[in-house]
Amino acid sequence: MHRWIIAALAVCVFSAPQFAAEKEASKAKLGEKIAGLMFPDDKGNQVPFEDLRGKKATVVVFLSFECPVSNSYARPLVDMAKEYGKQGIAFVGISTNQEETRAQIAKYRKDFDLNFPVYLDTGYKAANAFAADITPEAFVLDAEGVVRYRGRIDSTWADRLKKHNNTAVRQDLKQVIGEMLSGRPIATPATVSVGCPIDRELKPTAKDGAVTYYRDVLPILQARCQSCHRPGEAGPFSLLTYKQAVNWADDIKEYTKNRQMPPFKVSEGIAFHNDRRMSDKEIATLAAWAESNTPMGDPKQAPPEKKFVEGWQLGQPDLVLSPSSDFVLGPNGKDVFRCFVMPTNLPEDVFVTAVEVRPANPRVVHHALLFIDTTGQGRKLEQAAQATEKKADKEHAAEEPRYDLGPGYTVSMGVGFIPQGGLLGWAPGQIPRYLPENSGIKLPKNSDIVMQVHYHRDGRAEKDRTQVGLYFSKKPIEKTFAGGIIAGRTDSGILGGRFFIIPAGDEKFKLAGDTVATKDFTLYTIMPHMHMLGKSIKVTLTPPEGAEKTLLAIPAWDYNWQETYALKEPLLIKEGSKLHVEAIYDNSAKNPMNPFNPPKRVTFGEQTFNEMCFVFLGGSSPHSPQIGRGRTLPLTLFTNKK
Repeated sequence: MHRWIIAALAVCVFSAPQFAAEKEASKAKLGEKIAGLMFPDDKGNQVPFEDLRGKKATVVVFLSFECPVSNSYARPLVDMAKEYGKQGIAFVGISTNQEETRAQIAKYRKDFDLNFPVYLDTGYKAANAFAADITPEAFVLDAEGVVRYRGRIDSTWADRLKKHNNTAVRQDLKQVIGEMLSGRPIATPATVSVGCPIDRELKPTAKDGAVTYYRDVLPILQARCQSCHRPGEAGPFSLLTYKQAVNWADDIKEYTKNRQMPPFKVSEGIAFHNDRRMSDKEIATLAAWAESNTPMGDPKQAPPEKKFVEGWQLGQPDLVLSPSSDFVLGPNGKDVFRCFVMPTNLPEDVFVTAVEVRPANPRVVHHALLFIDTTGQGRKLEQAAQATEKKADKEHAAEEPRYDLGPGYTVSMGVGFIPQGGLLGWAPGQIPRYLPENSGIKLPKNSDIVMQVHYHRDGRAEKDRTQVGLYFSKKPIEKTFAGGIIAGRTDSGILGGRFFIIPAGDEKFKLAGDTVATKDFTLYTIMPHMHMLGKSIKVTLTPPEGAEKTLLAIPAWDYNWQETYALKEPLLIKEGSKLHVEAIYDNSAKNPMNPFNPPKRVTFGEQTFNEMCFVFLGGSSPHSPQIGRGRTLPLTLFTNKK
């Protein structure tokens, strides 16, 4: 059996345009003294800016608690304030969001454990005084209150919500502070900040028009966006009200027009249940609304408020599983792939007909995948990891908090062993569904479910305890839901070229592979999988007597937008049919996702900086000695050699 190596699924997050690209660093206010500002504290008392300045220097950072880029710097700023505060440098945060209250800012400050004051910038007085444009944007003032630096905190971000993938990060703010403390001149007094723009002027809005919010736009947002863009869900901002929609109107227009939102990477192929693409009419409606000054229209024409089902979407499950306790995720660092072992304690074999996953904290759960373990290997890995983490915890300094701790064990990808099957998974915006009638996934008695959760950080310490609901068949199963695979290979090399090498600098490296159906079966799901160098991937089907047809094509592969595609109409794959995959990889410096800078040769492997080419298939076939155990579809792999 092939190793189950499945990576990140779709995240329902609204990207935003790039503000840093091809933009010169602003030098406004450099060399000028900032004075005369007053800030209201939590009780409404006015605090002079001069009272907030440090003895040697002051760092002023413009923040937005609605901007994911800004929030990602909460922990680094806390650490810097702690380190440099002892040396006479004060840190001050300023929020320019005019919709926030002082009480809300106080709550955000507590949520992010900020150890420096944050003030509301009423009327953009501070933003205007500093000529600040972006959140986050840092300003360093000397002991006299003169601006000596303005720009980014570091070079982590290439664009809003898009980080640089190489590990070489320039610590701009730390560099400037070091120069200030040592008395050296500032080598780079201005850099370009990446984040969310500060909108000083309210967007002009119209009362009525050919396209209005309540009549035309709100129904689209309800159907396409609000499942993720609402409080507590994966979207970094809400789209529940007119005011919220107006604030993001330009982004909505741009990213629906280029079809980056809603997230769906397939450009051609058969129909899928999880196709999130908007129609041309919907996209045109949103654009027309944004271009005509976002008319509100008549609230009486609004559709009923969309009600989201609370609790289990499919009703009470037959079995609910969860980790033994909360997992504590740290505020910053690399993403975490945590595996949780959950015993089923089933006295007999059952067939699962539906799976529903409920993250306790969808803000940080990127995706979850479920695997069946009948060997106890997951338990052994968890026990070993827990013993190591407990030992490290005892040796850790008591005053420093420890993160990325709790039940389970951490791996880079996969689950650390070869599981005995899979139970599908979850990604934001995914709607749970029952498997096709009379089909199910066999779950052996006393087996464990190993749940791999991909966590991404949001700038603050978070807790999660994801639940899994299993629904069992109440009648005999006629078809066993099983997995299959298509593997991409090279034209040469050992084992048919599976263990390939992608040369450094090659921007069109090709892998291809085939598999043949040894018996008839029905196809229900397709999941292509590559890593960071993936550029495009295509899956085709050629029946024994028929022309080749495209099942799925992704011309602009994105490692962060992978998911399982569920066929809208199950497809009968006839015996002798050939399933083919063709993938292109870009290992050049032109690829912004390249994990190496400069590029290095990349080999086959499980790590994110390695590469793979697999297409995972899900389907069913009548019970037979070969597939009755629910392990594999009736497929035979062969190389793409002629």
